[in-house]
Amino acid sequence: MDKFVINGPAKLSGTVEVSKSKNSTLPIMASTLLFDKPVTLKNLPELRDIATMKKLLEKLGVKIEQRGSETIFDSSELTFCEATYEMVKTMRASVLVMGPLLTREKRAVVSLPGGCAIGARPIDIHLSGLEKLGAKVSMHGGYVKVTSDQLIGNKIVLPFPSVGATENLLMAAVYAKGLSAIENVAQEPEIDDLIDFLNSAGAKIERSRSTIMIEGVPPLSLKPIVHTPIGDRIEAATYLIAGLITNSSIKINGVRPIYLEAVIELLKGAGAKIDLDDNSITVHPSKLTPFNVETAPFPGFPTDVQAQLIALATKIQGSSFITEKIFENRFMHVPELQRMGAKIVLKGNLAVVEGGEKMVGAPVMCTDLRASAALVLAALICEGKSEIYRVYHIDRGYELIDQKLRQLGVDISRVNE
Repeated sequence: MDKFVINGPAKLSGTVEVSKSKNSTLPIMASTLLFDKPVTLKNLPELRDIATMKKLLEKLGVKIEQRGSETIFDSSELTFCEATYEMVKTMRASVLVMGPLLTREKRAVVSLPGGCAIGARPIDIHLSGLEKLGAKVSMHGGYVKVTSDQLIGNKIVLPFPSVGATENLLMAAVYAKGLSAIENVAQEPEIDDLIDFLNSAGAKIERSRSTIMIEGVPPLSLKPIVHTPIGDRIEAATYLIAGLITNSSIKINGVRPIYLEAVIELLKGAGAKIDLDDNSITVHPSKLTPFNVETAPFPGFPTDVQAQLIALATKIQGSSFITEKIFENRFMHVPELQRMGAKIVLKGNLAVVEGGEKMVGAPVMCTDLRASAALVLAALICEGKSEIYRVYHIDRGYELIDQKLRQLGVDISRVNE
């Protein structure tokens, strides 16, 4: 099992290239099940979750071929309609094969999902939406079975703007008969990327701010295309915070700043000096002041940057307040940051960070993907050596993070124990 060893404090400089978005790539990979012709995706990130999705698709009968930077998915002959527990247990996004399988093969059997242990994330919204489209749903032994002879377009109002449910339902509706209207949808840019991908292949999907309209097309009528997913905005935000926490100047390439508007506005409000270009962000040494923020669905402040922001707050003199509004169990990084010297008080879903305390390297444990990033960021300002264990969590969502940080000047090594 690998660990990171980081010797701090660090000073960063140079340029870092953001990988393609994990949260965009995974639903697009799942949507290749809608095609009976080869689909090409370019520059997929080398991540644990991407590898898991590949294995799951191959189990279903998808033939996957790598040609340099291109990955070709051939779903012309599906052989299986079940995503087993063994395939699903490590990654929640695997539930995204449910909608495509159902609308194409008339049935899908999917194990209840796993992934990060950051709170209960039931798939009730997915299932109730599929029932609105005419699916029959049953559950037994930890598996969900959905069947339908023909999905029929309908109006679906989501009780919460769930990203996964939005993606699953719009994919299911691609071959549903008639018009589907999904209201109160998630507005994340990764969903726009999925819509752009499907529309380029012949789907008929329109979205307004909070509603997606899908006019069903004939089954298996989507045409083969080549698509490059968008850059990873959460990875970009993590490196942006890495520059600020180390009071450094770095440039982050490969992401549209508009996807990080809430993060950039908050940081600028706290005194961050940030320059923006069409596809890059440059951060400069800055004197920061405390902040008060609540996580919210896009376009609000992303929950996936909450842990990294808490790490940044440990450096800022004064009291910062971070309220987690999305997940009820997403402060598992706090005890580990406290081991490094952070002064953080939890009050329900509120974290109060008294910044400016001396941070000292310590052995710490990764508990989920974004918590792992927070520990790496904190290690950059710690005096001495930090050992970060269970980095398989961070490998789920950050491609070559140790190599990228090393190129920016961090004394970091990956050690296998």
